[in-house]
Order: sequence, then C-alpha cells, then structure tokens
Amino acid sequence: MIGIVDYGRGNLRSVEKALEKVGFEATIMTSPEDLDGVDGLILPGVGAFADAMEALNSGRWIQPLIQFARSGHPFLGICLGMQVLFEVGEEHGEHAGLGLLEGRVVKFPPGGKIPHMGWNTLSHEQPSRLLEGIPNQSYFYFVHSYYAQPSEKHDIIASSDYGIVFPAVVGKDNVWGAQFHPEKSSPWGLQLLTNFGKWVNDYAALSSH
Repeated sequence: MIGIVDYGRGNLRSVEKALEKVGFEATIMTSPEDLDGVDGLILPGVGAFADAMEALNSGRWIQPLIQFARSGHPFLGICLGMQVLFEVGEEHGEHAGLGLLEGRVVKFPPGGKIPHMGWNTLSHEQPSRLLEGIPNQSYFYFVHSYYAQPSEKHDIIASSDYGIVFPAVVGKDNVWGAQFHPEKSSPWGLQLLTNFGKWVNDYAALSSH
C-alpha cells in the first residue's frame, strides 16, 4: 500500500488516480498515525516552501516522516514535496526543511520567465530504478520557481535545462524526489510511478519475511 500525505498543500487526488491507473493501491493519509499501515510514501506539494513546512509542523508530520524515511521505506517527494526533502529553502527567507537530503532550494536567476512552467526534457545523469524504461530526453511537466542544489552531486539522478541546468530527479538510498509532476506527465510520468510502485511492493515483500 502506498500512502499519500495530505497536509493541505498537495495535488492528492490526481496522484492517487495516477497510481490506481497503473495498478497500485494508494490511500490518502490525513494523520501521521496512518503511516503504520503503508509500505511506501508519496509527499506531494504545491505552493511555498515555508508554508509547506508550517503545514507539516502543525499537522505533527515532521518527525514521523523523518522516522518513516530513516526506517528504509520507499519515500518519494513530488514538486514542492521534493524540495522540502532538503535541509534549507530560501523562499521568503531561510527555512529548515526535512533534511533527508543534503543541500538547499534556491530561486531561479533573473532573466528567464518565472515560474518554469510546461514541458521539458530529462537528461539522465546516472542509472536509477526510478527511471527504468524511461528514455533519455523524455518530456515531463514542470511548475516551479525554485530548484534544488544538492550538496552531493551523486544525489542528482536526472537534470533539466531552463537557462541553467537544475536537478529534476534526486535520490539517496530510499528517499527520492521529482521536481516535475509525474501524475501530469503522460506515459513517462506513469512509468515513473509504476517504477516506484514496484519498488514499494518489493520492499513490502522483503519486510514480510
């Protein structure tokens, strides 16, 4: 079972429907207590970094999410949900993130149209289970004004180019993030969610032994 975190900042139903479309059972979770019943987790997000962290804090999500990730369960952040995986966000001043990945989230430099909105290609930087079956330079749908700067180059799985090259997929161990919206990215977005779903099922099978 895949849990989708409802903290008032996400595009929940479309993520749930996309998972169901590719054959994976998902549940929208309104309380940290619900984490006990799921094998993997998706943290969606739309809006500002500080607002998201405030909403996670007021919902008592922060420590349970960190513990869930550190216990080895598959964990995927989407869009703003990817950004809050990092240590610090610079939107409206500096704010602490979940700190599951090292690095910070910064604003696109002036010059281009902000937000970066629409379809853009992924350049694979290294092999990843999350990108299996997805050709290099496939298109995905983005909407964001800030981007991640991981401290570890090895945490960048795929990049995209919007005047500057920025990380589009990040990951370390069992914690992954996609800057784009896979649920809005047609066949390749569904392939990424399929890959994540298979990973969750494998984890659940191993854990049950």
